Order: sequence, then structure tokens, then C-alpha cells
Amino acid sequence: MNGYIIALDQGTTTSRAIIFDASGNAVSMAQYPFTQHYPKPGWVEHDPMDILSTQLHALGAAFEKSGLSPTDIAGIGITNQRETTILWEKSTGKPIYNAIVWQCRRTSDISDRLVEDGMTDYIRKTTGLLPDPYFSATKIKWILDQIPGARARAEKGELLFGTVDTWLIWNLTGKHVTDVSNASRTMLFDINKLSWDSDICRRLGIPMQMLPQVVSNAEVYGHVVSGIPGIQRLEGIPVCGAAGDQQAALLGQGCILPGQAKNTYGTGCFTLMNTGETSPRSSGGLVTSVAWQIKGKTCYAMEGSVFNAGSSIQWLRDELGLISTAHECDVLAETVPNTGGVYVVSAFTGLGAPWWDSYARGTITGITRGTGRAHICRAVLEGIAYQVADLLVAMEKDTGTQLDVLRVDGGASVSDFMMQFQADVLQKPIDRPSSVETTALGAAFLAGLSAGLWKDPADIISLRQTQRRFEPQMDAKEAAKLLKDWHKAVGRSCGWARED
Repeated sequence: MNGYIIALDQGTTTSRAIIFDASGNAVSMAQYPFTQHYPKPGWVEHDPMDILSTQLHALGAAFEKSGLSPTDIAGIGITNQRETTILWEKSTGKPIYNAIVWQCRRTSDISDRLVEDGMTDYIRKTTGLLPDPYFSATKIKWILDQIPGARARAEKGELLFGTVDTWLIWNLTGKHVTDVSNASRTMLFDINKLSWDSDICRRLGIPMQMLPQVVSNAEVYGHVVSGIPGIQRLEGIPVCGAAGDQQAALLGQGCILPGQAKNTYGTGCFTLMNTGETSPRSSGGLVTSVAWQIKGKTCYAMEGSVFNAGSSIQWLRDELGLISTAHECDVLAETVPNTGGVYVVSAFTGLGAPWWDSYARGTITGITRGTGRAHICRAVLEGIAYQVADLLVAMEKDTGTQLDVLRVDGGASVSDFMMQFQADVLQKPIDRPSSVETTALGAAFLAGLSAGLWKDPADIISLRQTQRRFEPQMDAKEAAKLLKDWHKAVGRSCGWARED
């Protein structure tokens, strides 16, 4: 049997391809960044053609670097930045506007109108989400409203919508599909009936004919078509697995049982808890999504999102110039015993769960004349951990489940300082795996299930190995005091951009 899977990991700032063997080991990898566009404050865009070209480049480079032959490849799996919205012409494949990124807050007024119109309960009950510009639905409406003739063309079937999984699958295979986990992040999908919701589409003026067919997370969607530059040798390889990046990471972490949870420290932070076949609704500002559907069985997850995590470390480096590398942030943070009372709330594009304030903006509080860059760096790292702690507290309350251990991954999880502080403020152990490439591994595993490389979701448990476990070292009263002051700082950032 063909023994290798290619995982395409299309993220917010880079496009990667990783080839895994049947033991879950990465044998080859290629990665390319692409440009971030910020047309206005709070707006974030990508060029869809940049997304595609860097992803194809990574795919071709990883395959050539591996030394494998096409017959060695059992299939391709895809995982992607979620909610990011692309509309393109069906006949030409040309996007009609830049991709509106999940972080973008330009549609806050559309979300506000949904709330004012009394749609919150219906949206929560139907989609598991809350009205917020984070999700795809209001982004689709904005493009249809702003591009002349777009809605009429969509009604005629001339335009297609897709999140990034759909965009990549369409360009690789010619098929217009989305997997059920990505569909559940659009705010247009009924997670109970597992179908698009016509009422929400009608309310937002979104023609349903532009929506992709919804498929499971592990099945053959199509095969790589001929003539794609740079990957001609992969023609005919099945594209047979897909999931949104956070659901893929949940699977890649081996969280296949209800009550197990993970947090990914990437551009943002995303905390997910497996809730099994039930889809509970949160009273604490969290959302419910489909985790995956495999062999007809649907698994759900409760989720909380931190919009800016790793991006706040990038901000220290690229905008403030306080550090030259991400690792330097760790080094500086450990040169001071504490932040000196400084808190950094990195609400650059608003606050996600449990606050859901699209008008919040970043703040630095508690500065004194003695505050130095080491205190700021430490406060940024601690601020990420505080936000994750808020999510877990709300999650435990909503589900009635006390978390035994939090599994972690993502680029920023390599920070020993932040992982120890996370264990301290949570007062729970943190488990970091040997490989933090769990998102790509989850996508590879889904494709491998479809291709017959693995037989059952439980098989992934044996692929995960713990690299280090961080136990709480801080006194519980001290942790509670730090969190209390953190909440005071969050209060200063809430509603900042709202007009009086």
C-alpha cells in the first residue's frame, strides 16, 4: 500500500506542505509566507492568488525534497485558516475581491444589525455560533454589497463562495465542496441538520447556489487535475481529507474522547474541547462547531478563540522593534521576576470569547517610569496565557467537565516560559507533544483514513508522544489575584472603538 500522505497546511501567514509516513513522522516539509494586507484599521485581507501560489509552491517543493515517487503518495489532506472568505468567478477562477480574513472587523455593523433584529438566539441555536464579523456570513454579504453586480451574478450561478479549503480543493480538483467542519464556521450552516440554513442566507441576501456542497472530513473529493504548474507529477493523486485548522489540531492531539481539550498557540489561540455526539450551547460566550464527521459519525467541539496571540509577538518584533526574533521575547521575559504590574491586552482586532467585543482595542496598562521592554515582553506572553485561562474556565462551566490536562501545540507553544505560566494561571498540567505539527498531522490522518492507511480514529493516539509536561508551581491565591487584575485591564480595552 502507498505509505505517505501529503498535508497542506494553509495558515494565516504561511502556506506549508508536510509529508507524513504511516507512523506519523514528518519526512519532508516546505513553507512560504505571503503578504498581509491592512487597507484600513481593523481590516485584514489576503490575495487569494497568493494563497494558492504559495500553497502549490510548498506542495511541489515538499514532494521534490522528499525523493518519493508519485506512487508512494496515498492521498492529500488539507487544513486551513477558517472563516476567511473568497468569492470567485465560476468560469475563470478569478477572485472578484481579496480574501477577507477571519481577523477582519469591517462587518461589525452587519453583525450589530443581526443582533438588533433579534437574530442572536436563532443563530446560536442553529449554527452554534454568535453574530460576529469573525465568521464568514457577514463577509460574504459585504462583498456582494460592495462589488457592483456581484449579487446578481451570484444569483445567476456565475460566482462561487468558499473558505480556503474550498478554494484549494476547487483549484486542485475542479470540485466545489467544503468539509463539514469548515462549513460549521460560516454562520450559515445548521450543525444539527448538517445543511445550509436558508433563513440566515435569506436574511443576509446570500444566494444559496453559490455555496459549496458539504462533504465529510475523510472521503475522496476529487483527484489532482493535469496541467497545474509545479505539481504535474502529482496528477491523479486523490484529495481525500480536509478539516479546519483547529478541528484538525484537536484530532492531531488525539483528543478523540469527550472532555479532552487542546489549545493551539498560533496567530490566534484556539481552545477546543471534544463534546462527542452532543452539541451543547454555551452560556459563557463560547461557540459550538462540528469537530469532524468520519464514516457517518459526527463529533462536535466547544470552542473559544483568542484573535491575537502569536501576532502580538510579531507586533513586538515588526511594529515596535522591541525584539528581533520571537525567541528573544522569551529571553527578555525571564530577565524580570514579574511584569511590574503591567498588562498587555492584545485586542488589535477586537476580543473573541468570552467577551465578544469587536470594538475592543489593544491596551497597555500599569506602566510606570520603571517599566522596560522586558516587562512589556513578559506582559505580552502572560496576556496570551490569561486569555486562554478565561476560555477554559468558561468551558468547564458550560460543559460541567473539569479538565485533567490541556494539550498544547502551535508555534508559540515552544515557549517554556509561557507554557509554565499557562500551567500556573490555569492550575492544571500542560502537555506539549514531541511534534507541535498537530494541525498538519490531523489533516494527514483524515486523508489517511480515507485512503486506508489507518483504520480508525483511535489509531492516532499511538502517533502522539509527549515531549514535556508542565505542572503548576504558583500558589492558587496568587494566580487568582493575577487573573483578577487581568480582568480589570480587559475592562479598559472593551468598547474602545465604538462611537459614542
